[in-house]
Amino acid sequence: MITLARLFLLFLVLFLSSSASKAASAVSQDEDSSSASSIISRFRQYLQINTAQPKPNYHEAADFLISQANSLSLESQVLEFVQGKPLVLLKWPGKNPALPSILLNSHTDVVPSEHHKWAHPPFDAHLDSATGNIYARGSQDMKCVGMQYLEAIRKLKASPSFRQPLRTVYLSFVPDEEIGGHHGAEMLAHSEVFQKMNVGVVLDEGLASPDDFYRVFYAERSPMWLVIKATGPPGHGAKLYDNSAMENLLKSIESIRRFRAAQFDLVKSGSRAEGEVISVNMAFLKAGTPSPTGFVMNLQPSEAQAGLDIRVPPTADHLSLERRIAEEWAPSSRNMTFELGQFKQKASVYDKFGKPMLTAHDGSNPWWGLLEEAIKNANGKVGKPEIFPASTDARYFREQGLPAIGFSPMANTPILLHDHNEFLNKDEYLKGIDAYESIIKAFASFDERTSDDESKAEL
Repeated sequence: MITLARLFLLFLVLFLSSSASKAASAVSQDEDSSSASSIISRFRQYLQINTAQPKPNYHEAADFLISQANSLSLESQVLEFVQGKPLVLLKWPGKNPALPSILLNSHTDVVPSEHHKWAHPPFDAHLDSATGNIYARGSQDMKCVGMQYLEAIRKLKASPSFRQPLRTVYLSFVPDEEIGGHHGAEMLAHSEVFQKMNVGVVLDEGLASPDDFYRVFYAERSPMWLVIKATGPPGHGAKLYDNSAMENLLKSIESIRRFRAAQFDLVKSGSRAEGEVISVNMAFLKAGTPSPTGFVMNLQPSEAQAGLDIRVPPTADHLSLERRIAEEWAPSSRNMTFELGQFKQKASVYDKFGKPMLTAHDGSNPWWGLLEEAIKNANGKVGKPEIFPASTDARYFREQGLPAIGFSPMANTPILLHDHNEFLNKDEYLKGIDAYESIIKAFASFDERTSDDESKAEL
């Protein structure tokens, strides 16, 4: 006959056994989620979501990101400044919400691909077992960074010594960066939501580095996209006469070519980095009278146009450039028309306070020093501070007067953004997570008051 004491003892054994089993299962799940294979699997899942312009699958990407946020117990909300273009905003609350917060920004869209020119389909996220390379559109630009933010936070949350940041950390996954960012980061930076976030510093994308030094960017070149137009009398294709539209445009193109060559020579000689010169590239030429078989070959056109992609660093004299455009590249004396209003896109090189959009990269900016030290603590090497040669969403935050740093931890990697067969090696991706874990920990733990007290003590 079973006594009450034996029944109680049996129940206790079963209860403890069940609890131990659940605990072991939880530990196993935690270990599995932090394994390299699980980390790579999540990265590939994100890459497999087709968010290529002009029809990005934003909602599928947003659902995936929200699921990742839920697994990390992060607060989340989806903003749609423009219908159909969700912006995912995640929040890791800090112990002291009064301190300025950290914003980790990335974009969810990618550029289109010519699928037939890829060795592997661009949205298969193929993992080459021999090399460890992951081939996918967005593997470098910039789904890697967005997932590295999340994986770094996953590691920090699992660390017994770092359960909660001092400062609040935000993660923004914005749409439309690849087409200007006007319906994504630009609207976020000008929103009431952003004002309430009390952001103190922003991290955004950088570039891959072919050597073992990480590249870090403190500014970027601003785009000037414009069309210059030449006019002249039409004439027979066999006739030689002055001031035809094509002759006038070709004279401008030659002047532009000489300027471009002089700027490029500075880069080739090593005296300037690519981001420190003004680049000018021809985007299109438009002229001729169409015919059913192509163009009318015996007729000289009365109009000719050229589209130019010009990138201007904040250190350049942009007013001098505009004078050059008006006086040399599109002078009215050659029947050329040009007005500043003809710019298809013209971004300012100044912030809203009238200062050049440059993030300090010396002792006056504590965030820069923290970043360099954090990268070194993660066994990374930091290269010379650079101006980003193209444009990113960071400009919208610099425009608000905020320090913004471009950093994509991809060392020993060829620069393949917007190229065929874009890839990132899995080991470099994992190292990048370690770098961001160190950076986020340093930024989120930074207390100016403690730093100021230490400085005063040294004095």
